[in-house]
Order: sequence, then structure tokens, then C-alpha cells
Amino acid sequence: MLGWELPPHNAGGLGVECYRLCRALSKKGVDIEFILPYTADHSDITFMKINPAHSQTVMQVRSAGSVYDSFRYIETTGKISTLDLYGQVALYERSVERIVETSVFDVIHAHDWLTFRAAIRAKMRSGKPLIVHVHSLESDRAGQAHGGNPLIREIEELGLQMADRIVAVSGVTKSHIVQEYDIPEDKIEVVHNNLDITALLPPSNENEYVYLTRLKKQGYRVVMNVGRMTIQKGLPHLFQAFSIALQYAPKALLLIVGSGEQYHELIELAAELGIADHVLFTGFQRGKRWRDAFDIADLFVLPSPTEPFALTVLEAIGYGTPVLISKETGVAEVIRNALRVDYWDHNQMANKMATLLRHDGLRDELQTQAYRELERFSRGDSTADKLTALYQQQMEAVPA
Repeated sequence: MLGWELPPHNAGGLGVECYRLCRALSKKGVDIEFILPYTADHSDITFMKINPAHSQTVMQVRSAGSVYDSFRYIETTGKISTLDLYGQVALYERSVERIVETSVFDVIHAHDWLTFRAAIRAKMRSGKPLIVHVHSLESDRAGQAHGGNPLIREIEELGLQMADRIVAVSGVTKSHIVQEYDIPEDKIEVVHNNLDITALLPPSNENEYVYLTRLKKQGYRVVMNVGRMTIQKGLPHLFQAFSIALQYAPKALLLIVGSGEQYHELIELAAELGIADHVLFTGFQRGKRWRDAFDIADLFVLPSPTEPFALTVLEAIGYGTPVLISKETGVAEVIRNALRVDYWDHNQMANKMATLLRHDGLRDELQTQAYRELERFSRGDSTADKLTALYQQQMEAVPA
């Protein structure tokens, strides 16, 4: 298994999903060696072997800022060097090639473009089947179809072409792969992300957001978004719609949980729209403060122009928060009890937002039905079942 991050050293949802997926696979008897590009303490993960992909002469590897940014290397000689993301991807490829020569495995499973070069190298060296797992395309991350970094798109296309099978996290993602890279449909398996709601920790008695707790007692309602502040997430659309919704629901607050390159842009936008006194930025959160954000919220809004799946939608529902999502969101394929809107339709988004904030009964009924739907969807390990079947199929296809 080739992946770029695992909690708690993750910048986004990819590491979280890899963790959950591997835990579910281990329960099915799958023996996993997970190869990361950095060294870190993952002693709490006992259901798989974690292997850092770096030279034995390197004592320590740490991400300098984000795991999607540059990496800082400290060698046994004391020498310190820094690699940018592309340099790290190339080094990861060479390191995985070395690991392959001494490892015993049946299948290569690689997550997103960052690992595709290494995955191709592992396939060439070992002759083992390669499954590439697409959680997000470069065009998704760029916020527009057929956009993004041409170098990343080249790596992405090569990985998709060389793979024996492709796993897409939604039908939306599958259709984008076919349209953008001319991949045959029958090569792509749709395996939706899942969420074990029994593993969600219940909220504690005292919410960390004391200020919001007090305001809610005065009749205020909280709209929230959790995720990276990037063009893919469409947060400027949320801010525009929220400024309109305030005209009809003046006791509303917007809670933004996360970090990213649009942070300063969004602060300026809130000021320009005259809603700065209704918007709260928490920064990147983990653990209790992350869970409490869902617990304090009355509505979760995801206005992404393009969103392959959106695990945070399932998390919101699991923690008791109804959701309003863009029609372009992959999770809509498995959750029907969610308000939907075109991401660019600020008036319609504002209308649905204000209506739910003003009618507690409607809000509670939407959440009740969504939670029941999530319970049915998350029952069992359908994602792990589909992947183990795919592994077996590919192993049997390899000539003896």
C-alpha cells in the first residue's frame, strides 16, 4: 500500500480515509505494509506494518509545513537538506523500488498521483498487479474541469494507463477519469468511501466553543464548514450565500474549521461583504475541538465546484449535523437526505440555509432521516469487501 500521509501527520482527508480503509481491510485478513514518504511515530497503529521510504543514511524526515509541501532531511552525517514536493515524489519512487526488492507481497495499491510513479516502478520490478485508487483528480483540486498542473496531470494519466485496475471513490470521479483521460469504463471500479459510525467518539458534556454555546442560548444558529481552504472547496460561494442568508436569519454565525492558501483571501472577503462579525476562523483542528465543531453546528455546508466524495459530509451526519451540499458532490450518490444546490447559485443556497436555520423542526427531521440513511449505508464493511474481492481477482489473473 503506497500512501502519502496517515493521521496525525495528515493535512487533509486522504490520510484519514487511508487509515480507516486499512483498518477495515485488516479485519478481513489483509496483511498490509503501508509505505510513507516520511518517518514518524505511528506506534498506536497495530493493524498494519508502516514503513518509511527513505535511505538508511537518513535519521529523520519531517514535512516542512505541510506533507504536500517540502520535506526536511537530516542525515546521519548531520547534513540537512530540503526537497520540494516533486523532488520528494521522485525520491519516494527510488526508495519504493529499493523496498520492493526485499519485500514479499501480492498486490500494489496506490493512492492518488503522489504515489503513482513509485507504484509504476514497483509494478515493473515485481510483475505484481497494480491498483490505483483515485480519491481526487488534479482537475478537482484545481476547481475546474481539465485544469490544474500539467506535470501532475501527466503523472496522473500515466498511473491510470499503467494500472491493472482503477478504484474511483464515486461515479462522478469515474466519469471524470473516462472523460479526461480516455480510460475504458470497464477498467474502473466505483468503491464509495465509508464511515464506521460506531467508531465515532461521542461529544463530551462541555463543548470547547464556549462563546458559541453562550450565543446559541441567545437564539443564534451556527453554519459550519470543515476542510482545506482551497479553490476546490468553493468557500467564496459559501461566504457570498451566507451574506444573503443573514438578511433573513440575522442571528446566524459562520464557523470555518481548517487551513489553506485561501485563508487571507477569505478574511478579506468577509470584510468586503460586511459579515466579518459573523464569521469565526478556528484554524486546523483535531480531536475534541474538531468533534465539538460538528456538535455545536446547526448546519454543515459544502459548496464545492467539484468534489469526488466528501467524507466530511458523512462525519457531519454522524455527529448530528444536517448537511447542505453542492450537486457536484460524490457523496450525494449514497446519501439522499441532504439539501442540494448548484454551487454557483448563491440565492438558492442562501434560501435553503436561512430556511433551515429558522425552522428547528425541519432541521431536526432532515438530520434524523440522514442519520438513518447513514446507518444503513455504513452497516458492515462494504468498501473492504469490494477491495478484498478486487485483490483476489487481480491475484488470480497473474500468470503462475
